[in-house]
Amino acid sequence: MVFDSGRARAIFRVGLIFLLALFAFACSQVPTYERPHSLVAANQTYDFQTDIKPIFEAKCMACHGCYDAPCQLKLTSSEGLLRGASPLPVYAGSRLEDMAPTRLGIDAVTTSDWRDKGFFSVLHGDKEGALDARETSVLFQMIALGRENPLPPNSRLPEDLRTDIGRPQSCPTLADLEDYAEDNPHGGMPFATTGLTDEEYARIQTWVAEGALTQPQPYDPGDAELAQVARWETFFNQSGAREALVARYLYEHLFTAHLYFDTLEGSRFYQIVRSWTAPGQPILPVATVRPNEDPEGRFYYRLQPVNSTIVEKTHITYALNDDRMARYRSLFLDSDWSIGELPGYGYKDRSNPFATFDAIPAKARYRFMLDTAQYFVRTFIRGPVCRGQIATDVIRDQFWTVFEDPDHDAFVNDKAYREQVTPLLGLPGVKSDIMALGSEWFDYKAKRNEYLADRQLHYNARDPQGAAMSDIWDGDGTNTDALLTIFRHHDSASVRNGLLGRVPRTIWVMDYPLLERTYYELVVNFNVFGSVSHQAQTRLYFDLIRNGSEHNFLRFVPADQRQALYDHWYQDSGKIKDAITYTDLDVATPVDIDYGPQRGNTAVMDKFSQLLLDRAAAVAGPPDFLNRCFGGPCERPNASPLQKDADAILRGLAFDNGATMPAIKFLPEVVFLRVSSEDERWVYTLVHNRIHSNVAFMFGEDSRLLPEQDTVSVIDGTLGSYPNFSFDVPLNELDAFVSAFKGITRASDMNALAERWGVRRTSPDFWDVMADFRAFVEQTNPVEAGIFDVNRYENL
Repeated sequence: MVFDSGRARAIFRVGLIFLLALFAFACSQVPTYERPHSLVAANQTYDFQTDIKPIFEAKCMACHGCYDAPCQLKLTSSEGLLRGASPLPVYAGSRLEDMAPTRLGIDAVTTSDWRDKGFFSVLHGDKEGALDARETSVLFQMIALGRENPLPPNSRLPEDLRTDIGRPQSCPTLADLEDYAEDNPHGGMPFATTGLTDEEYARIQTWVAEGALTQPQPYDPGDAELAQVARWETFFNQSGAREALVARYLYEHLFTAHLYFDTLEGSRFYQIVRSWTAPGQPILPVATVRPNEDPEGRFYYRLQPVNSTIVEKTHITYALNDDRMARYRSLFLDSDWSIGELPGYGYKDRSNPFATFDAIPAKARYRFMLDTAQYFVRTFIRGPVCRGQIATDVIRDQFWTVFEDPDHDAFVNDKAYREQVTPLLGLPGVKSDIMALGSEWFDYKAKRNEYLADRQLHYNARDPQGAAMSDIWDGDGTNTDALLTIFRHHDSASVRNGLLGRVPRTIWVMDYPLLERTYYELVVNFNVFGSVSHQAQTRLYFDLIRNGSEHNFLRFVPADQRQALYDHWYQDSGKIKDAITYTDLDVATPVDIDYGPQRGNTAVMDKFSQLLLDRAAAVAGPPDFLNRCFGGPCERPNASPLQKDADAILRGLAFDNGATMPAIKFLPEVVFLRVSSEDERWVYTLVHNRIHSNVAFMFGEDSRLLPEQDTVSVIDGTLGSYPNFSFDVPLNELDAFVSAFKGITRASDMNALAERWGVRRTSPDFWDVMADFRAFVEQTNPVEAGIFDVNRYENL
């Protein structure tokens, strides 16, 4: 398609100047605060770890557990509590420059250091005339404010009490508390939910009055666990150039993981870090912003215990065991390859991992990522990048992801082709100054489109008959990560093994260059403290990654059907984006797959889904009895008779759309549903899949919604880290619940449904029900359990 790139650059520069003017207000100074001294009672009534922290786990960490914790107050560890709060938000889309990072355990060592970085104490303060420590504790005063102004049980919140993640934050210091309380009578803690019990409040009150003494979480592993830590640290710190490059590659791919030893019962979780100190000594982390930045000195890879309570949204598990180490050796160290000089940490090294790690066999790198493909997709989703609507606007609400077979992937098998395209696979975002936004974007967009054109020519020449189903990875007959379903929930996302939900509108086919680029763009090179330029570059390039995955999939579709399917994905304004941003679609090369007489978008997608299930039958798992059962027996094996009854009732929600069942339009993104009988209880998730005319833009989503086509996926168990609402329904009332849901035609009807079966933020059972959802995961998949985040819980 013809497009005037010079004019585009001029328009972009004008927009950039406007952006600079618009965000000029964003520059701010880091505030500094007093360093109050605490008076601690000689005799303590309560122990922090056993008596106080469980209250925070039950009522506070659901909001205060990550980078997006209000006022950066992280209550998941004693270190976070001692650090305190800051009015400077981590997620700020208007920053013109990168902000100084504020990572617990990395960017400051002492409480005094945190005061220099703009954090104030929430436990202690100095106040003239104060009678005891409770009057000088911001934390206690906020809890007391919540207790003094309780919300009516089971009521909807006042309309002026915002709970969305975009609400303005108030971070009152001790000096501001009186004015804050007057202006925000319902601004106490826990915020906009039912409060602490009398016993919990009394315990917190006594603990604060006695000096709010804290202790870090104890670390007391057994000999077997210590031996595993030592063994893995030895592996990561082997001498030799090859070993050093492999260790760097593994570290950059595992630094977000919660590592654990799955053969040891009760294993702690660990994170791999770079430390100035050698194994056997206390860990002193290297405080670079990104894992691939220059440490500027000798360092060691260490396994650092996770000393905080696990929250689900950052819990990305990865098992270490003997088989894993043997696999690493087989992939990376037993093969015959060599390296001269080790790569550095400069701009080129960080922006193009394909060049940086070129010496390591490409197929080994791809195989390594495929081994735990779901883990890597989860890093895209649970890492800091996936927060907020802008971060997820360029993916659809439900789609399947599969991978090119490593024996067919041209990049990992053809050295000449790999050398040709590697220079085109660099990634934007390493340069974060505002003036780099335009030049970086145009440069990397052009390279990406050139790469896609080269890829198309190479594959067409190599496979003139077109793509075959054997080109899709089947998990080698054992790996269930070969088939993944990704759900977007407006401002967050989730991934599950298997093909869940209805046949989607689009499917991604990822090869090694796409998988690795996505990981480096969204995880390794993403800086949560970065400027608006950095964040825009990251998300704009992710749009190209999605488009590339769709192009890959269309190779498996009959040539005469590709354009219609592509146009279905890029309707309305999507056509403009296609004309000015993406490369041309191949509508000539045939496909080496027998589609029979099927024609039309729906028929083509249905046929491919069946072929895909046939191709990967050994790893596909059981059919999705809840969402894709059309006739025949639809009962899950091994389910109890009562659970089969629940399945049958809920299955009726999965086959309508927004036109035939208007209730879908009013359903929150992620709804947890607890169904119980006298002896059993089951958990489901109702997922609202919103349909878009296109997902080619970061902004203006409302204008691209097609609510009449929205659907619901009924998922067994919990899905997502951020429930937007929940219902608690006895099995003998489930039929009535579904009937009432189907009868909803307006928002007030959804409120009535919540009145009868909903678990509102103000419900006396709210925290108990949230705890039971976590308990369900602990019972069914304990290694994955963590506290759910309720920052996005809606006011129905």
